[in-house]
Amino acid sequence: MITIQGIDHVVFRVTDLKKVAGFYIDVLGARWEKKQEDIGLYQLRVGRSLVDLVPVDGELGRKGGAAPGAEGRNVDHVCFRVLPWDGEALLQHLKAHQIEAEIVSRYGADGNGPSVYLTDPEGNNLELKGPLWAPVPNS
Repeated sequence: MITIQGIDHVVFRVTDLKKVAGFYIDVLGARWEKKQEDIGLYQLRVGRSLVDLVPVDGELGRKGGAAPGAEGRNVDHVCFRVLPWDGEALLQHLKAHQIEAEIVSRYGADGNGPSVYLTDPEGNNLELKGPLWAPVPNS
């Protein structure tokens, strides 16, 4: 069974990063969290969650198809926080529903941790996000 605790982050595909970031910062009070310019990922903190902005002309943005508009989509995916996290049980649960998936490491609202990607029946991309990875002790 999967227990969703809330939304970790939402990813918006954008054509004007400066304008959209300004809206979230100036109007809604978000603040910069992390910028990964090499792949085209810009993260804003909104409370306990993140809003990720992905320019459509960047590495990640090009993977999403047409730019936002009549023929394109602007929401890349929604990420749900899953706790408690049991990665192997989660994969088995999904497999029982004929969904093949794998666990990958991704940065979310609380930092780096496990994620599983899948799509719903309408093709909407979803991410199931676990807690932070356990800290690695210094030797």
